[in-house]
Amino acid sequence: MQQGNEITYPIYSPASIIGLFNNALKLNATVNLIYLKGRYSYGGGKAYVNYYYDFLYSESDNTSIGVKMPGLLRSKITNNEIYTLRGFIEKRVKNSSIELIFVVDELISQEEKSVFEDDFKRYDLIQKKLEKGSQDIETFIRDKILRSEKARIANIYGHNAIVQKDFYEGLDISSKDFDIDDYTCNITSATSISDLLDTISAKGYDVIALVRGGGDKQSFEVFNNLLLAEKLISIPAITITALGHTADETLLDKLADKRFHLPHDYGSGLHAILNKLTEEKSNSRALLIEEVKKDVSKQFVEQVSTLTGQLKKKNDEFIEAQKTFKEHVEQQSKAFSEQLKVRNEEVEKLKKEITETYGKQVNTLTEQLTKKNEEFQKLQENAAKQIQEINTSFSAQQKQRQEEMEIHKKEIASLYEKNIQSAVNEKTAALQAGLEASKLENAHLDKRLREQKTDYTKVIIAAVIALIIGYIIARIL
Repeated sequence: MQQGNEITYPIYSPASIIGLFNNALKLNATVNLIYLKGRYSYGGGKAYVNYYYDFLYSESDNTSIGVKMPGLLRSKITNNEIYTLRGFIEKRVKNSSIELIFVVDELISQEEKSVFEDDFKRYDLIQKKLEKGSQDIETFIRDKILRSEKARIANIYGHNAIVQKDFYEGLDISSKDFDIDDYTCNITSATSISDLLDTISAKGYDVIALVRGGGDKQSFEVFNNLLLAEKLISIPAITITALGHTADETLLDKLADKRFHLPHDYGSGLHAILNKLTEEKSNSRALLIEEVKKDVSKQFVEQVSTLTGQLKKKNDEFIEAQKTFKEHVEQQSKAFSEQLKVRNEEVEKLKKEITETYGKQVNTLTEQLTKKNEEFQKLQENAAKQIQEINTSFSAQQKQRQEEMEIHKKEIASLYEKNIQSAVNEKTAALQAGLEASKLENAHLDKRLREQKTDYTKVIIAAVIALIIGYIIARIL
């Protein structure tokens, strides 16, 4: 549209655009009754306003369209059978898409289900799984717990999934008994799931689980993928599915070692296994204790009976031995008494002989000892006298030596004074001679001084010398 020189454009809202296309899709199939043929598959298990919302799949592939089926007609439908239906197309605007729903008006016919190549492949996979055998998750966890080990579990969720909390709520406090890692991928893509299975399988997990919280029927078909199913049964780990659908069973559900309907059921199933094992251990422990009590009681009674018999026998033997021992002791006591009497007589006789034999020797030794004591006393008296005489003589000699030392001290003092006086006189004479010489020299110098009035230096020198000499003389005197 152009106004003057300005160009304008029509502006639409998202709702108006969807409405335009919705109104534009006016075909004969949308306004008239049409016939559709395909494989009928149940959707949700509940009816909404007396209508069930299921799917109709093409016979040659997995393309589907939603089906709005009246409750009365649906009661005549068998799941996964081929039907020809009459109805019309109903369009629904959903977000930015237009969804086509086939509203069934009449059930025309039912055909026998054809057997396709995919069905043979599914059968082969199921047969292969039967030959391989399923691993029992309960037995495996039991063995792990008994060995005090934790089972390593890998859970695969979809991107942005929120069902993890359902799983952990079901698992409750048993989460501490497992090592659990969570992985995410495009849960609607068989390729994405298969690649993640390869990655996880290489890490050596004990259990690998596919966990999903439900979803539309069409996206649910990924779990019937043959290549993904073949990958699942080739994994050495225990496989588990918890896909969120209670009514439908997918190919992966059939091939997994264990199937749970919901993520919460999966968690609570593991929790129940641990509870069962705990109860069994408690019961088995109680039974074991009871059996042990019975065995111990029986053994104890037998041992007590045996020991009682042995004790009685030992008591009889002891009484007999005690009697024999008493007789033997009496015999020995009698013999010992007789021997002791003989020995006492011999001892008395020996004491008498010893007294007679050694009495004389004791008297002789006593006399000798008395004589030696007298001689020793005399020797002590003589020694005391000699010591007194020696002390008197030493005192006299010491006094004489003291007097001699006093005389020598006086003589030494006199000689010392004489020697000092002699030395002083000698020095005095020498100094007197020096003084006389100094006087003569002074006189001579005085004469020369008078002769030479200007020679002051000599005068000063002479005066200094005179002073020195006078100082020396004064020190000597």
